[in-house]
Parts: sequence; structure tokens; C-alpha cells
Amino acid sequence: MKKLLVILTLALAGCTGIPDGIEPVDDFQLDRYLGTWYEIARLNHRFERGLSNVTAQYSMREDGGVRVVNRGYRAEEGKWEEADGKAFFVDDSDVGRLKVSFFGPFYGAYNVFELDDDYQYAMVVGPNRSYLWILARQPRLPPSTLAELKTKASDLGFDPSELIMVEHDPDLRRSTSATRRP
Repeated sequence: MKKLLVILTLALAGCTGIPDGIEPVDDFQLDRYLGTWYEIARLNHRFERGLSNVTAQYSMREDGGVRVVNRGYRAEEGKWEEADGKAFFVDDSDVGRLKVSFFGPFYGAYNVFELDDDYQYAMVVGPNRSYLWILARQPRLPPSTLAELKTKASDLGFDPSELIMVEHDPDLRRSTSATRRP
């Protein structure tokens, strides 16, 4: 039993890690990061497969953590899906390194490693190079900014050709009823 607990602890700790060679941003200001972010691009993973119009909404929780609401549209079913989670800082609150949970006691890494001075775009990585998101305050980034971010990602060992560019349909109206994902 003790061996199982050690293995489980090590496995869960690895889920909140940060890939070698990537540093979270310093002088991170949570109050400036809060609000709505549009997912511009992501690496493929099953929990967002098939979703477009993806946004993340960050707000404060009463316990000092961050409420995370991810929302995306599943066109094949004609409905919105929503996942409600929570995030907490792993290190100091001025370092862009958080852990996020959508599934009870299980946390994953949320490492902000690129963030412009005006908090208009960001790049986030999970515990390894299988997870990468490019986020922005608007549904689109200028092509030159997107190209610069892809170059930075490539320099850090990501393959930009594997990024899925997320569609944001300006005519699609959000319905008030979203299907919650566990």
C-alpha cells in the first residue's frame, strides 16, 4: 500500500510539472490575467477534440484560487460544452505557474511562459510538450504576432505544424445552455 501511495504521489506531481527548458513568466499579475481569453491555437488532445470557438474565463474564487470556465462549441452536435474548474499557484503568486483541476483532486499544470506586457496574448504549456495553447484577448491575432509565437514555440521544441488553429465564428451566438463536461 505504501508503495502504491508513493507511485501515485509521484505520478500526480509530474502532472503539475513544467517541461525542461521552459520558464514560467516572472512578475505575473493575476488581476491583469483574469477575464476572457480566446484559444487561438492548441496541440491536439482528446478533451478539446472537435471544439471550436473555445474560450477560457478566469475569475477569483472566495478561497483565493481562480475559477476557470472553459467553453467550446461542438458543431457536429450543435451545442456548447463547458467545463468548470479551479486553479491555484504552485509557487509564488508573481510566477505564472499554476495547477488546474476539472476532475476533483487531480491537478494538471498550467504554465504561462509567454505573455506580452499588455496581457493581450499568452502561451501556456502543460506538464510536458504534448500540451500547448496560444491564447489572446481577441478571437484573432495579427499574422505577424502569431508567426512570432509559433517561432518561439518551435525554438522551445514544439512542432508548430501540429498546432490546430481554432475557429471563432463571429456569427455564432452563445446559447444559454451549455453541456457541462466532467
